[in-house]
Amino acid sequence: MKRVLAAGVAAVVAVGVLAAPAEAASAVQIYRAYYNSPGSDNRTNKSLNGEWVQLLNTSKKAVQLKGYKLRDKTGYTYTFGSFTLAGKKYVTVHTGKGSNTSTHRYWGRGAYVWNNTGDTAYLRYPNGSAADSCSWGSKGSSKYC
Repeated sequence: MKRVLAAGVAAVVAVGVLAAPAEAASAVQIYRAYYNSPGSDNRTNKSLNGEWVQLLNTSKKAVQLKGYKLRDKTGYTYTFGSFTLAGKKYVTVHTGKGSNTSTHRYWGRGAYVWNNTGDTAYLRYPNGSAADSCSWGSKGSSKYC
């Protein structure tokens, strides 16, 4: 009787685990990271802006990104101000300086963020929970996530 009861409890637990709802994917996802800007890494603004991460709003609805954070493994963090990403649209976050538009945002840094030898880009909701991430190694210059 004990074995039957234990097997029944194990089956219920297993079914409960299998039936648990999956965590919903974020509507805004990291689409591509260009971590090795073209040419030599000379810290010119052109070179810094050749390093970027592109986000895609996969939903049809616009998403307000105020408070979202894009960061690397080291902890360098770009925080979105008031910015709405339209449905099915991209925004590219460049490392260097520039004028923000509806499709391009600028971190304003004077040094590189994304490591050519491997790194991870993390996208976080305003509450700090994970929205998405993308990792790469030392090969190539960019990665589609």
